[in-house]
Amino acid sequence: MLYEGKIWVGTGEKAVCLLPQMANRHGLIAGATGTGKTVTLKVLAEGFSEMGVPVFLADIKGDLSGMVESGVHSGGIASRLAQCGVPSFQYQEFPSVFWDVYGEQGHPVRATVSEMGPVLLARMLGLNETQTGVLNILFRVADDENMLLLDLKDLKAMLAYVGENARSYTLDYGNVSTASIGAIQRAVAQLEDQGGDRFFGEPALNIADWLQVDGNGKGVINILAADKLFQSPKMYSTFLLWMLSELYELLPEAGDLDKPRMVFFFDEAHLLFNDCPKALLEKLEQVVRLIRSKAVGVYFITQNPCDIPMSILGQLGNRVQHALRAYTPLDQKAVRTAAQTFRANPNFDTEEAITQLKTGEALISFLDEDGAPGVVERATILPPQSSMDAISAETRAEELRLSPFAGMYDQPVDRQSAYEQLAAAFSREGLLPQQPLQPSQVQVTTAAPAAAAPSQGFMVFDPVTGSYVQRELPQMTQPAAPASPAVPTLEVAPAPVQTQQMAVMVYDPTTGQYKQQMMTMQLDPVTGNWTPATTAPAVPQPTAVSRKTAKEMEAERKAAEKAAKEAEAAARRARNDELREERAARARKNDSVLGRITNTAISTATRTVTSSVTRGILGGIKSLFGGK
Repeated sequence: MLYEGKIWVGTGEKAVCLLPQMANRHGLIAGATGTGKTVTLKVLAEGFSEMGVPVFLADIKGDLSGMVESGVHSGGIASRLAQCGVPSFQYQEFPSVFWDVYGEQGHPVRATVSEMGPVLLARMLGLNETQTGVLNILFRVADDENMLLLDLKDLKAMLAYVGENARSYTLDYGNVSTASIGAIQRAVAQLEDQGGDRFFGEPALNIADWLQVDGNGKGVINILAADKLFQSPKMYSTFLLWMLSELYELLPEAGDLDKPRMVFFFDEAHLLFNDCPKALLEKLEQVVRLIRSKAVGVYFITQNPCDIPMSILGQLGNRVQHALRAYTPLDQKAVRTAAQTFRANPNFDTEEAITQLKTGEALISFLDEDGAPGVVERATILPPQSSMDAISAETRAEELRLSPFAGMYDQPVDRQSAYEQLAAAFSREGLLPQQPLQPSQVQVTTAAPAAAAPSQGFMVFDPVTGSYVQRELPQMTQPAAPASPAVPTLEVAPAPVQTQQMAVMVYDPTTGQYKQQMMTMQLDPVTGNWTPATTAPAVPQPTAVSRKTAKEMEAERKAAEKAAKEAEAAARRARNDELREERAARARKNDSVLGRITNTAISTATRTVTSSVTRGILGGIKSLFGGK
């Protein structure tokens, strides 16, 4: 409700109003469950809308949808109006647009994977630091190779592609481990189960569509149906952070205006900061600090002010504190902390008042004209002008039908992106069929699968496509076809056959895989393909006996290698034993009486020789310098 161009929020000793030019200094609405936070939120949102400021808010319980209907007069509202000293009060509806990530209770809200970015997406997926680094590499590879990441299908395709080519990217981008790729893939699967496949895609939401004003000059209230989204806390909080980041990047600098361009209300704000990585928290702090210059106000709604980090709490200039319960020492500390953030009022004890507030009462401190915090006031909150009840499904459907965005976001669009690019590349390499099989082309059988594998198949490297191409060996043992009726022909000398030794991939039924083998190939002049030479012996088919012999030979070879290693180790141990015995014998000899005498004699003789040599050298030096 507006009063003298200001938003009239409540009444204490006087009317307590929020100045529109100070609304972009952000704010906080706190209080225990059932103390009136939702009513305060609605009063502020209605005031901003009436002022011509667009609003966004998340409807977790469903009762905020009543803004599209006028309120109904009751005895409780009449008593509240008399207590607040409101001379005239008009019930009215407010222009609203409903949104829903799942597209069930509002227009679908979508974002592309690229717009979300690796930092926010890692939080949504619950990745650790190492996995986040791999996700950053994936985004870098997609950018460098011009692959669009629009939906989760593209993200999964890029994960598989980077995982298969991890070695080729390690030197340029860093280590990409298959364990991290697998962890990210599992997280993406969980996100799909939570409805993330409906959130990521196109058409992506244009945040500018939320900056709308109706024909009467009222700001449109954008209501996000979050009762289902709230059940996935990380997805809910990351979605709100993404919206705030998008708005920050979209809007130009504006400075201090007479009123904000838009106001965001973030209900259950503690979810934004639970398990928030340091890098993301720093980014959020930066956005909250700087988005004020874009003329955007951000208001956090939570139960306890301690849920907000101190670095962000200090940026919230407008405070509305409802009652807090102080039954435990931790609760008492929270009450004391909340009281210390207000500018004291000499008429009452702030800490004591927080625990004594009734439902619908609050301690309010708004910024004054100079930007200084006002003295805290104990006030009764005004009732909202719109309905306090949730709207019916029929009313919601009618609002969606009449919405200016009806049909704009309803149908998803799947354009060319990373998944289609990779699928086309695989198809060109012969790894995928060009066209999907039709149901009529698929043969279904209940017979047991055949145990035999293709024994006449091989693969030849094709320099045109740069890949191996499947070929079939000719059936050399088949009888020749019956000759056609004799026709007189000229005898022509056969053209020389062009042959070449080539490395081909031949199927090995023993291992069930293809293995490389040198084979004589001849050029077919008709088809231009290389085929096995007709003179080449047929590929031997190992029998069960040969396979058994091969296994036995392999076992004997391994046993011989093991015996040789054991013999070498035994010889090495014997040599070490001999050396230890020699060292022990020398030690025993030196430790005996004869050994000690011998060592002493050797030492004495050595010292005598050394002294004689030294005296000779010194005598020579003296004679050289004239006996000095």
